[in-house]
Amino acid sequence: MAEAVKEPLYFDQSIDESKIESAGFEALKKVRPQWDPTGVKSKVLSGGITNKLVCFYEDGKFGEDTIVIRVYGQKTDLIIDRDSEKKNMIVLSKEDICPPLYAVFKNALMYGFASGQVLDEKTVRDTHIGKLVAKELVKLQLVKSSERTDGSKPRSELFDKLDDWISKMPEKFDDPVKQEKFSRHIKPRSVLQSEVAILKEHLGAMECPIVYAHNDLLVGNVIFNEKSDKVTFIDHEYGMFNYQPFDIGNHFCEFAGIEEVDYNLYPDKEFQMGWLRSYLQAWNQAQGKSTDVPQSELETFYVYVNKCAVTAHFFWGVWAIIQSKYSTIDFDYLEYAVIRFGEYFRRKEEFLSLEVPSK
Repeated sequence: MAEAVKEPLYFDQSIDESKIESAGFEALKKVRPQWDPTGVKSKVLSGGITNKLVCFYEDGKFGEDTIVIRVYGQKTDLIIDRDSEKKNMIVLSKEDICPPLYAVFKNALMYGFASGQVLDEKTVRDTHIGKLVAKELVKLQLVKSSERTDGSKPRSELFDKLDDWISKMPEKFDDPVKQEKFSRHIKPRSVLQSEVAILKEHLGAMECPIVYAHNDLLVGNVIFNEKSDKVTFIDHEYGMFNYQPFDIGNHFCEFAGIEEVDYNLYPDKEFQMGWLRSYLQAWNQAQGKSTDVPQSELETFYVYVNKCAVTAHFFWGVWAIIQSKYSTIDFDYLEYAVIRFGEYFRRKEEFLSLEVPSK
């Protein structure tokens, strides 16, 4: 990972989605003045379903010092606080948790590329990689990226975000095919608001810390570098304070993949308990506590994680409906919303009925 910079450069311009390469080559004159422009290559990165990404590198040196331009998806300012994202990236890069932010445009960011292997449905289940993810997650959660100046404790921003997103959901679609699917498969706004109240009650009753969270640890956002034996989390757009188990529950949901979602891949209790033990050991060790994890504590955390997992399905279901209305990216967001809400209602009773062991 390249050395972090103190402050990014600011370019008072927007980047046209069809002209990302030319804008990038021009910006590199200031961001990487030592590069020979005639030897710089560009490559479109696939896998992003919120934004469009292009990377730049010197010929023959891909991955050594590679820079990414991420152009925001259309209307994503409705769901993402871009100012918070920039501030968090600067703080996190100083702690070597994310690549450095080099430049900011009106509708794009330019930052370092995390080299390594993007996790998939198989590698995410690797025991060694899982331990690295758990340790990196602890490191992220303990960073005070938005420290309160008044000494107050942070509160979860999850339900504020959900309430805001639900208020911005479209009520109908101009496309008759989309409208038919929307009417048939997506429940009315009033029903979704009632579901939020149920989730808020369950998660609010959890006795767990409120931490800084990534909130989007899908397999494509975790990069494993075998040489350095390190994982890096990318795409910190949805970073905010949240319940400690949320990132884990959401991460487990993402074992199912993105392009071909298969929730049969959701990890069973045996797998989760091993993963959670590694996480809680890392959490205790980072705070100078005993790494012995009592079975009752492990069982309690398992309950919390799965309540957060079903909440994550709901969270991304609402997100996908908004994206289906405004995004220009070639991805079937409405179908994704149907899938996430379908899994939410399928697992809701099972996960929300879990009870912590009696003390």
